[in-house]
Amino acid sequence: MIELTDQAIVKLVEKNINSVRVGITGGGCAGFEYIFAEDQVRNGDEVIDYGKFNILIDQESKPYIEGMTLDYVQEGLQEYFKFLNPHEVSSCGCGVSVQFDI
Repeated sequence: MIELTDQAIVKLVEKNINSVRVGITGGGCAGFEYIFAEDQVRNGDEVIDYGKFNILIDQESKPYIEGMTLDYVQEGLQEYFKFLNPHEVSSCGCGVSVQFDI
């Protein structure tokens, strides 16, 4: 489904997160926004067990994030989780919302 880089795994373990939801929702000027938030398992979720934490993906988000890699990057003074998604075709100027080829 999705891959996590070693840096992303280390940072999620450091943050002591039990379950994180990764997905998409409608919104923003480009049409969709990513979801990345600590959450609980919901009915119908796909749960990917990474040992010390789980990744939760709802059924509606699955086609949009199939093949995506979650990375953790440090650029200058900024540190953040970054979505590397092969289905993403463009993003808005502020970088918050995205469009997909699906």
